[in-house]
Amino acid sequence: MEDAILAGLRRANRGIALVTGGVLLTCAGVVLADILLRQIGSSLGGTDEISGYVMAIATSWGMAFTLLELGHVRIELLRARVNQLGRALFDLFSMVMLAGTVTLIAYKCWPVLARSLANGSRANTPLETPLAWVQTPWFAGWVWFAIVSWLTLIAALMLIVRGRFETADAAIGLAADDGTAP
Repeated sequence: MEDAILAGLRRANRGIALVTGGVLLTCAGVVLADILLRQIGSSLGGTDEISGYVMAIATSWGMAFTLLELGHVRIELLRARVNQLGRALFDLFSMVMLAGTVTLIAYKCWPVLARSLANGSRANTPLETPLAWVQTPWFAGWVWFAIVSWLTLIAALMLIVRGRFETADAAIGLAADDGTAP
């Protein structure tokens, strides 16, 4: 079951990563077009604002993908000096802290979006972008990251309880970790 959870999360996040990459590529194309238009005395306008929004949204959605690809930075000073069970416990502790922190961030994002929805808030820029249009996918990305974090933690805990340390390490350990101390 835990393998199916992790595989499903990886599959979903790879799809999300492709969509996010497409959005980033499109945004880069729009910025490039704006730069080229400026050379002939024209401009699309607002590309700095739009690219900022795209980066915020891409970051919130990209975090879950990075988690499952073991791309988040971790300090392994103590982890590298303990046995397999010790490494698994450090990894679980790390996941609990991550999942808790991300859940708190997602929880704190909601009032920002709710206030924008209630007030019909718009950006104080020439585009006057309705902030809810930007904050809704941004908030959803943080919620997705929290869900992925908790499901990954639960799957890893199940693996460790069953003594499948290598599989748990591949799910929540360090990238390219061979389990040996430096």
